[in-house]
Amino acid sequence: MAELGDISSLTLGLLLLVCVISAFISAVTGGAGGILMFAALNVAIPLRLLVPIHGAVQLLNNLARVVYVREHIRWDMCIPFFVGCTLGSAAMTLGLSNLDWQQLPLVLLAVLIFYTVFKPKRLPEIRLKPHGFFWVGIATGTLGILAGAVDPLLGAFFVRKDLTPKEIVANKSVMQAWCHALKVPAFIYLGFAFSDHLGLILLLTVAAVIGTRIGVTLLHRIDSEMFFKLMRIALLVAGARIVYQLIAQ
Repeated sequence: MAELGDISSLTLGLLLLVCVISAFISAVTGGAGGILMFAALNVAIPLRLLVPIHGAVQLLNNLARVVYVREHIRWDMCIPFFVGCTLGSAAMTLGLSNLDWQQLPLVLLAVLIFYTVFKPKRLPEIRLKPHGFFWVGIATGTLGILAGAVDPLLGAFFVRKDLTPKEIVANKSVMQAWCHALKVPAFIYLGFAFSDHLGLILLLTVAAVIGTRIGVTLLHRIDSEMFFKLMRIALLVAGARIVYQLIAQ
């Protein structure tokens, strides 16, 4: 796979388009866009560079999304998540300092997606109480360092009709932003130089923010039933994309 210096103008243009589309999907459906972005970027960016680069782009993109729906944030859910996510991320970072983290497979992403997409319909919705998001934070912080995209794991706990679409997008975005923010010091500790790839990160971020702005505009115009249908479809597409990538390797 080519190094970043070998990316052509056409490839870069396609990557920017992918970021616009994936961010749009995340804003409209509440999830799956991050996985789609990760899988598509991995075609041109080596996995050892992609996890931290994707994390930086998603941090800025999620913060932009939060600005548009900030009045729907549920801090009683988010604060326990912040604590758990910080602990999980720190523990995994210290554990990875002596491991070859660069070669970890995309199987981790597939496992997360399978749970979300193929959960039997007869099972009740997962409606955690606010303090229960501490444990979601532990899992997300731990796996986020390894797998990059955390949409599928969080999505499993937000397919619930006691929350409005705007609440789902707002709180999921805040949690994802926190998780991705923790990756910056984590990967600096592991030896990754974000400054070496700052230009690419900023370009991808601008594209993602454009997609987010368009998606949030549409979010205000769709009803809850349509939102949940789109969310499930987006997750199914993400799962199929990861399976294809794993088979093609």
